[in-house]
Amino acid sequence: MTDRWALAPAEDGGVDVAPLGPDGLPAGPVRRESDLAGAVRSRPEVTRWVWRSTPEVYPRLLATGVRVERCYDIEDAETLLLGHEGRSGEPRSAAAALARLRGGPVPPDPPLRPAEPGAQSPLFEPSGTRLPLADLLAVYADQQRRHERTAHPDRMRLLTAAESAGMLVAAEMNHAGLPWSAEVHRELLHDLLGERYAGGGEPRRLAELADEVSAAFGRRVRPDLPADVVKAFAQAGIKVKSTRRWEIESLDHPAVKPLLEYKKLYRIWVAHGWSWLQDWVRDGRFRPEFLAGGTVTGRWVTNGGGALQIPKVIRRAVVADPGWRLVVADADQMEPRVLAAISRDPGLMEVAGRESDLYQSVSDRAFSGDRDQAKLAVLGAVYGQTSGDGLKNLAALRRRFPKAVAYVDEAARAGEEGRLVRTWLGRTCPPAARPGEDAEEEAGIPVGEDDPDAQAWVPGYASTNSRARGRFARNFVVQGSAADWALLLLAALRRSCADLTAELVFFQHDEVIVHCPAEEAETVVRAIRDAAELAGRLTFGDTPVRFPFTTAVVECYADAK
Repeated sequence: MTDRWALAPAEDGGVDVAPLGPDGLPAGPVRRESDLAGAVRSRPEVTRWVWRSTPEVYPRLLATGVRVERCYDIEDAETLLLGHEGRSGEPRSAAAALARLRGGPVPPDPPLRPAEPGAQSPLFEPSGTRLPLADLLAVYADQQRRHERTAHPDRMRLLTAAESAGMLVAAEMNHAGLPWSAEVHRELLHDLLGERYAGGGEPRRLAELADEVSAAFGRRVRPDLPADVVKAFAQAGIKVKSTRRWEIESLDHPAVKPLLEYKKLYRIWVAHGWSWLQDWVRDGRFRPEFLAGGTVTGRWVTNGGGALQIPKVIRRAVVADPGWRLVVADADQMEPRVLAAISRDPGLMEVAGRESDLYQSVSDRAFSGDRDQAKLAVLGAVYGQTSGDGLKNLAALRRRFPKAVAYVDEAARAGEEGRLVRTWLGRTCPPAARPGEDAEEEAGIPVGEDDPDAQAWVPGYASTNSRARGRFARNFVVQGSAADWALLLLAALRRSCADLTAELVFFQHDEVIVHCPAEEAETVVRAIRDAAELAGRLTFGDTPVRFPFTTAVVECYADAK
């Protein structure tokens, strides 16, 4: 009896299933089942299902109360393998993979479906995306061979498994939803914005602030129009390039204070106001569509709802169910610890092996106890801030931790030269951007809208800006490896929570939230700690590096900060 089966939904609503042998080939006949959930439920011995796409299958199973232990997502694996082969951007659907395998014309990928507010993932995929089970298995078998041809096959297989696990977690988070109190949210909006005016116009507080801004300039100014504000400042004899906070907050002008307050409240009104509440919160749950591995680095995104940019003040509306708690966990100084693990720098690994403040330990070794300087130096090495004081800090860091600095320096050189750059497990950074990506958001590089580095990965520009590409690659090897580690953390935590009532409800880069009955909270706290240690060993091997978490057990998300 085999514990690995393949599955392919059919056009008539049925499903084809077949057992698989160790070689990935069918170990028995293909069987047609009339019901997807019944086909999976009747085979509890199966520990891994091989299917085309998790979003195609898993939401339908979750809707009937069926969960699976593991899966292998063929299209997700195709994305990773194409990247490793230097073919990022080629169509990654199973149909495209089959066409490449057989030498036929390669169809383009279907467009990403826009998220529907308040809706679950679709039960039906765009036409033409499904393949017969025999064709899927041909692609699957080819992918197993391609894994063997990668630089580190064991690591690449682990990455593929981790990505597939992340797809399961994302689907389960979409199904569960983030607990959300619409009543608390409405109270917050009323306190912040005042009454709503009929016709959908600006609420009272924004209208008052707009009047204050106009009065300060001595003429009518639209504070929601940056060009209008820049022009008004120019007429007042003050030259500014934008209305960003960092550029205008130090100006000596009476419009600055109401303008900054207006901008803050305007973002809340537009991004998380009454319309957002009506669209995205249903039955006490906020259900954005989490997309695992939605960026080049492997960091997650959401398809609608803005779940990864919830303002601190709005987090007051994230409230656990009665008798339940939110376990909010933040990884402590994750990226420097990842740098220690991937560079194998003895000194930095020793520092990262402590659960105490990493930056303070670095400062004691290289910066005479100046923690702020140590933090700037470490982040400068990761993000490429190597000019001015950054260059001096980097030199001090290089003297104490030479292998760590050399590791990111080599990644930067590879990026500048257009070579492929990979994370520890094998996720690959392409030498040019994918269409529509924003370098600042994708890489986490702290650049302004006027900085040329913000355009470094924009199509048509990346090929001419090698310095910025090197800067991105320097960050990629750390941030991408951190994303790989986080996937294994989620997989381990999901497994630990399988026998509990607890449910994963939120994940963002280095933060995870578990919603659980109060009596399970301490068990979840221990599970997070254990999952972090297991993920560290699985991802990076046997190193002294530790990945501690700061956890808080709260009834309201805002109380964890």
